[in-house]
Amino acid sequence: MQQFSLCFGKVKKDCLNFIKSQETKADKFKNKERMIKSFLIPLCFWISKKAEKKRPYFVGLAGGQGTGKTTISSLIRIILTKYFRLNVFRISIDDFYKTRKERINLSKKVHPMLLTRGVPGTHDINMMLNFFKKSKSKKFRRLKLPTFNKAIDDRFNKKKWYDLKKRPDVIIFEGWCVGAKSEKNNTLKKTINSMEKAQDQKQVWRKYVNHQLKSKYKNLYSQLNCLIYLKAKNFSLLQKWRLKQERKLWVKSKKNSNTKIMSKGDVLSFMQTYQRITQNMFRYTPKYASIILNLNSNHQIKSTVYKNK
Repeated sequence: MQQFSLCFGKVKKDCLNFIKSQETKADKFKNKERMIKSFLIPLCFWISKKAEKKRPYFVGLAGGQGTGKTTISSLIRIILTKYFRLNVFRISIDDFYKTRKERINLSKKVHPMLLTRGVPGTHDINMMLNFFKKSKSKKFRRLKLPTFNKAIDDRFNKKKWYDLKKRPDVIIFEGWCVGAKSEKNNTLKKTINSMEKAQDQKQVWRKYVNHQLKSKYKNLYSQLNCLIYLKAKNFSLLQKWRLKQERKLWVKSKKNSNTKIMSKGDVLSFMQTYQRITQNMFRYTPKYASIILNLNSNHQIKSTVYKNK
């Protein structure tokens, strides 16, 4: 415990400054010191023990939309960098979305619903596999990796891409479907929401997405050294949090008239494409994740379960 207190003393200022940058007047984080001290610092001690400097330690961090993956992964990075002196690189699976042009082509060739970013099959999987491979190489060379601008639903200009000059000790790979597993074909038949019922009557979209999980995504996720899962109580809570997230985006981007902000209807419709995999993850991910961070309905970590000591 003394170690945890010492660590907290060193990282407190940087962590609280980061949290402050994520807040808006109407939306403040509660119990932030407790979250850092009781949950995130012990988690970082666990990661630091596993990480060896010879090759990157891949941390998968998953959780439904709006669970706070970006905030938590950013805080983990701050703690591991500041206290443990590790070189940490954090990237989201969202940064690897196919370009809008590529998704338009995919929607024409396979199914119209694939224009909507999110599900497996809408990412540049070869780029992700290449990133994992090159990160592990002993002859690591500088890597340029994409960043995705959700406000315009396309990649940022290459000038704004990540520039990875040195091989990291820890790579945090976060995303809503990181670690997700495919489902059995017989469960695919049953529609779970109005969008599937109206737009995917022949199961083309569902089968395509599921096949992606079964093949290349399975290969990608198998390379993760551990998986941390942010577990919310249910899907309706995620909808509430995702709407809150969109409001924050609106507040922060008022100055930019080009920003596409979703209406409540847009968000709820958008989330229907995520629902099937998210609900499967609620059911199965706690069985194989290394660490589960249980979230309460107030969006706070209430407990941690370590499955892989």
